[in-house]
Amino acid sequence: MIMNKRVCEFLLAFSAIAFLSALFLLAAGADLGGAPLLIASFITLALGVRGFTPTKGFSYTIWIFTAVTAAMFYPQLFLAVGDFQLKLLIIPLLQVIMFGMGSQMSFEDFTGVIKMPKGVLIGVGSHYLIMPLVGFGIAHIFKFPPEISAGIILIGCVPSGLASNVMSYIARANLALAVTIGAISTILSPLVTPFLMRWLGGQYIEVNFWSMMLDILNMIILPIVAGFIFNLFTKAGDKKTRSAAIQLVSYFVIILLTNLVYMKSKNTDSTGFIIAFAKSLGWFYLLPMVGAIILHRLMKGDKNWMEKILSLISMVGIAVIITIITAAGRESLLKVGVLLIITSFLHNITGYSLGYSVSWIFGMPEKDRRTVAFEVGMQNGGLASGLALQMGKLATVGLAPAIFGPLMNITGSALATWWRGKIPAEQLLNKSE
Repeated sequence: MIMNKRVCEFLLAFSAIAFLSALFLLAAGADLGGAPLLIASFITLALGVRGFTPTKGFSYTIWIFTAVTAAMFYPQLFLAVGDFQLKLLIIPLLQVIMFGMGSQMSFEDFTGVIKMPKGVLIGVGSHYLIMPLVGFGIAHIFKFPPEISAGIILIGCVPSGLASNVMSYIARANLALAVTIGAISTILSPLVTPFLMRWLGGQYIEVNFWSMMLDILNMIILPIVAGFIFNLFTKAGDKKTRSAAIQLVSYFVIILLTNLVYMKSKNTDSTGFIIAFAKSLGWFYLLPMVGAIILHRLMKGDKNWMEKILSLISMVGIAVIITIITAAGRESLLKVGVLLIITSFLHNITGYSLGYSVSWIFGMPEKDRRTVAFEVGMQNGGLASGLALQMGKLATVGLAPAIFGPLMNITGSALATWWRGKIPAEQLLNKSE
């Protein structure tokens, strides 16, 4: 939506006035008038910044702040609709987001491991060493309640965030390396995340390794596999038959292994395994094939509309997840909110700094350093929120992921914009030659 610059200036002025008025009323104890004004100030700010190129990218994050503010003042609106508990939307939304991610990727995205082994090893290794240990250190130093501490550690143990690739693109970093690091860290997460969480977070809450592995497989890996299959069949004419066959066999094996984990986690018999396996094949293997073939014929190969829809669903989905968690954890957030925001910011910034420093120590070029910084510092908050829900601790363990998500978008956008104005030295050298 393109907005007139003068209208945007008016919206920004109104936002400033509304914000100051809201603070005055809230300080005076007039929540009834202050809360709507504060929400209105964020709405007009989100619309107003879209009129200016340098600030346009912050609009989505401001919308999230708008939703979070509404959830803090009116939590009852975001907990249930009638008898339906809104928290039940978190897992399906996360699966749709992961499906969208998979549908924009392909098997070829993993070839970066062969082309850039050093960068991938340093990026993935740094991610799974730095963020969990920093999270554990913060939880230990600041003495949060046990379940809040577990949430801080959990956000450090999950794979790279979805937004890190976008930030690498804006920052003139190595986008191919970013995609590969993110993909590998995600693929490794069913094993690495439960292990790290049990090792570092087990002293704060009970962690069931097999249950957490199964949750990650169901929330992340299977939807991504479904997205891969969808992408494979929407571009069927561009794929070699042998390559497609190898990929389909690989995806089948992944689904089979997932259901073996299900059998172990749920301690079920062979009948339960067969039923679960059949359901997984239907949802994550056959349905993407059929859907892709039908849509490919209906849209005559045009995937642009599908990309736009999935992108919109992803953005709305993340905002909904954060809003529901905020409403559910409002009481805990009021007790530790300010300190949790500070420590989440510290966690995030430390990830950028150490990620960049480690890649500098290993002699990586500037573009790659920027990439590793984003891949280390930006986490998959949606997965952490989903795991908190599966633990039955959304209102406590889920708080740190809910705060970390918007914060990393703000800091990531600011860092990417700053780096964009500074062309990497190796690019300048190539131009001069």
